[in-house]
Amino acid sequence: MENITDRKDHDTLGGRIQRSRETLGMATAELAGRLGVKPETMRGWERDRAEPRANKLITLAGILGVSPAWLIGGYGAAPEEDPAPGPDHADRLAALRSRRDSIDREIARLEKGEAAPG
Repeated sequence: MENITDRKDHDTLGGRIQRSRETLGMATAELAGRLGVKPETMRGWERDRAEPRANKLITLAGILGVSPAWLIGGYGAAPEEDPAPGPDHADRLAALRSRRDSIDREIARLEKGEAAPG
């Protein structure tokens, strides 16, 4: 069974924030608005000039659809590197459903591994 620490993303916190945002096709200002911070603050995080507080990190992970462990330390699965969906609502919805299905499969795989005798 693969351990979560077996997969490590060696990018920085800021790099992971930016990649996740771009994967969703979201603008910096849009993400900042959803998180309740200024776009300048978001740019500072993405450039590793500052780090978000814990409560913002958890909310940020939820908005970006990634685990806090991956966002903070690069452990676990990265967001799929598919091209960002276009502005069309149906395309974006299909991309999000695909990501959800992928996450559901990963959860099922991990649950099977946890259920197996150690």
